[in-house]
Amino acid sequence: QVQFVESGGGLVQPGGSLIVSCAASGSIFSIYDMTWYRQAPGKQRELVAVITRDGIINYADSVKGRFTISRDSAKNTVYLQMNSLKPEDTAVYYCNTNPPTRYWGQGTQVTVSS
Repeated sequence: QVQFVESGGGLVQPGGSLIVSCAASGSIFSIYDMTWYRQAPGKQRELVAVITRDGIINYADSVKGRFTISRDSAKNTVYLQMNSLKPEDTAVYYCNTNPPTRYWGQGTQVTVSS
């Protein structure tokens, strides 16, 4: 069964840091590229960062230089370290494959506000 469980979100001040995690089904994690997406209120879901099975990484222009994606194959977990956070980073963050499966987790809310 395909499953994604995101965690680690919260409220942080502008300029602060946060790390979110996603535990994925083992079969999915070992086969596919893993991706973080986010969806802000009233906006479409957008791709934030991708890490392939071989460790190749790509970021959306809006987060380059501030966010870092990584994966731990032993734990079937993908991480997103977010630094220098801005109010426009406020969103629900989800992980999935790239392209995404039809299965989505509950996401984790990240709110950047003073």
